[in-house]
Amino acid sequence: MSIFRAVRATLVGRPLHNERFAETALPKRTGLPVFSADALSSVAYAPDEIVLTLALAGVAAVTISPWVGLAVVLVTAVVVAAYRQNLRVYPSGGGDYEIASKNLGRRAGVAVGAALMVDFILVVAVSTSAAAQYLAAAFPRLVDHRIEVALVGILIAGLLNLRGIRFMGRAAVVPTYLFVVVMLALIGTGLVKSATGTLAPVPSASWEVLPAGSGDTAWTTLAVIMLILRAFSSGAVSVTGVESVTGAVAYLRKPRAQNASTILTIMGAISCVLLLGTMYLVGRTGAVVVLDPVAQLRIDGQAPAEDFYQNPLLGQLARAVFGLETPLFYVVILATVMVLVFAASTAFSGFPSLGSRLARDSFLPRQLKSRGDRFAFTNGVIALLVAAAILTLVFRASVNDLVQLYVVGVFASFTVTQAGMVRHWRRQRRHVHAPEQRRRMIGPVVLAHVALVLCATVLVIVLVTKFAQGAWITLLAMSVLGGLMLAIRRHYDSVDRELRLVAGSPVRALPSRVHAMIIVASVRKPVMRALAYARASRPSTLEALVVDVSQTATDRILQDWERLEIPVPITVLDAPYRDSVQPVIDHLRRIRRRSPRDLFVVYLPEYVVSSRWEQALHNQSARALANRLRLEPGVMIASVPWQVDSSHVDSPPAGSQHPVSQQAESQDQGHSGENVAQTGTQHPTSTERP
Repeated sequence: MSIFRAVRATLVGRPLHNERFAETALPKRTGLPVFSADALSSVAYAPDEIVLTLALAGVAAVTISPWVGLAVVLVTAVVVAAYRQNLRVYPSGGGDYEIASKNLGRRAGVAVGAALMVDFILVVAVSTSAAAQYLAAAFPRLVDHRIEVALVGILIAGLLNLRGIRFMGRAAVVPTYLFVVVMLALIGTGLVKSATGTLAPVPSASWEVLPAGSGDTAWTTLAVIMLILRAFSSGAVSVTGVESVTGAVAYLRKPRAQNASTILTIMGAISCVLLLGTMYLVGRTGAVVVLDPVAQLRIDGQAPAEDFYQNPLLGQLARAVFGLETPLFYVVILATVMVLVFAASTAFSGFPSLGSRLARDSFLPRQLKSRGDRFAFTNGVIALLVAAAILTLVFRASVNDLVQLYVVGVFASFTVTQAGMVRHWRRQRRHVHAPEQRRRMIGPVVLAHVALVLCATVLVIVLVTKFAQGAWITLLAMSVLGGLMLAIRRHYDSVDRELRLVAGSPVRALPSRVHAMIIVASVRKPVMRALAYARASRPSTLEALVVDVSQTATDRILQDWERLEIPVPITVLDAPYRDSVQPVIDHLRRIRRRSPRDLFVVYLPEYVVSSRWEQALHNQSARALANRLRLEPGVMIASVPWQVDSSHVDSPPAGSQHPVSQQAESQDQGHSGENVAQTGTQHPTSTERP
C-alpha cells in the first residue's frame, strides 16, 4: 500500500462494498443527532444576535429580547408543522427542491436549489466561526487565532463526512445528546436559582450600554422598531435546520418519511425549549453583548481597550449558573463547540445530497451525482469544504458578519416551497368533490397558506433590515448560482440533442478511409510498440510524424529510422517557432481538406510510471498535443502506453519485452511488405515545409 493510500485509509477509511450500502441507513435515534445538530446549535449564536442588535438602541431595548425570542419560537413551530405536512405529501425526500420544481416549474426549483446551496455554505462558515468564538471564551490565548480554529473545524467536519453517513451517525450521537443534556441542566439549574433568588447577575450586567445613535423622538421610535425587526430577523437563524431534515429522508431507515417527521418534531420541540430557556436566563442575569464594545460599552466609566473580547452569551450564562471555576463551565463550552462542528457536518450531508439531485437533473456538473468509495458524495463534500473555507477567510470568521448573510437563503427557500404547497393543495381540491374529503383538506390548506404568509413576511423583514448589512451578497450569490445552473442545463440539453441517434444518422456510416499517424519523438521501444499497434489495425495509410524543434534530434531520428530500415514513411514537419503542437494540427487540417470524409487516428506513445512526481517528468508534450487534437473533428487519439519497470511490482526480468513490443520489432525488422502496400508509394522519408 502506498503512503497516499495509507494516509487516506487513516483519515477517510477503507472502501465499502456495494453490498454494505443498506447498512448506511440511519435509525431515528442516530438520525436525530446527525440532522438536528444545525437547528439545536443555533442557540449558541441566535441569542447573541438578538441581544447585540437590540443593544444598538441602549440597555433598555435589551430587556425585550425574551419577547423577540418568543416570536422566533412561534415562527419555528409554524415552519416545523408545515414541513411535517410536506413530508406526508412528498415522502420521497426531494425536499424543497422537489416541491418547488413539481408545482412551480424548473426556474422555481433552480431558485430553491441555489438558495439552499448558499445556505449550506453559510451553515458551515457560521457554525465553525461560532465554535472558534466559544473556544476563545474558554481559552483566551485563542482569541487571535479564531480564523485558524474555524478552518480546522471546517476540515474536521469535511473529513468526518468523507468517511460516510454511517460513521457520522455514530460520531454525532454523543456530542449532540451531550449538548442537549448540558443545556437542559443549565436552563433547569438557572430556573431553580432564579426562583430561589440565588441566580447571580453576570459581570456584563453592570456595564453601561450606550445607544449607537440619537435624534428626535419620531426618528428614535422608528429606529427602535427597525432594530426590533432586525433583531427578530437575526434570531430567525434558529429556524434553520428544518430543511436539512426534509432533505435527508433518503439517509433514514424505512419508513423514511415517518421517521423524518418524528425527528423534525423532536428537533423543533427541543430547539424551542432551548431558545426560550436561554433568552429567559439572559433577561434574568442581565447578560449583554454589543456590536462595537469600544463605542457602546463603558466599564467603570471607561471605554474598554481595543483588544477587549466579549464572551458569548452561553459562556456568560454558564459562568453565572455553574461558576467559572467549576468543571461544568468547561463542559458547557466543550459541548457547545462539538455540537457546532457537527452542525457544520449536517450541512456536509445536505449540500452534497442536494447537489447530487441537481446534477441528476443536469443543473450541476454530473460529477456531483456519484458516490465515493465510502458511499459519500465525495465531490460535493470537497466543493462545500473549499467554498466554506473561502467564505470564512473573507469574513475573518466573524459570526455577526456571516449571520447577516445567513437567513436570506433559507427563508427564500421556505417561501417558494410553501408557495408550491399552496398550488399543490389548490390542484388537489379541484379534483376532490366528496364533501368529507374536502373538509379533511381544510387543515393542510390553511396551514400551507399561514406558513406561506409567515415565511414571506419574515423574508421581507430580513431583506429590509439586513440588505445593507450583507443580505445583498447572498442575493447576488443566489442569482449567479441560479444563472449558472440554468446555463449548465442548457449546455447538457444541447449536447444531448447533438449526440442523440436518429433514423438514418450519418454517424452509423463507416469512414471512406482510415489514416494512421504516429508521433515520433525518438526511435525507442514505445514508438516500436505504437508502430505494431497501428499496423495491427490495418489502416489505409500509415505515416510517422517528426516535429523539427531540434535539428540535431531530428537528424538522429532519421538516421535511426534508416539504420533500422523501418518500412513506414516518415514526414518531418517544420517548426520555426519551436512549437511541437501546431505543426501537427496544420498537417492534419491540410490532409482533411483533401479528404473530409476520412478518419484520422493519431497514435501517441506514452510512458507509464508509478509515482506522481515521476508522472510530472514525462508525457507533457503528448498531453498538450492530445488536448488540442480532441478539438479537431474527424480525429481520434490512440494512447499507446509503455510501462516502465518502476511503474509496477511484477515487472518483467531485465532484457525481456512485452509481447506487443516483441511483435513490433519482429514486424519492423522483418521488412513486412504488407504495410508498404497499405501506405502506397510514399517515399520512406520526406520533409514537409509550410
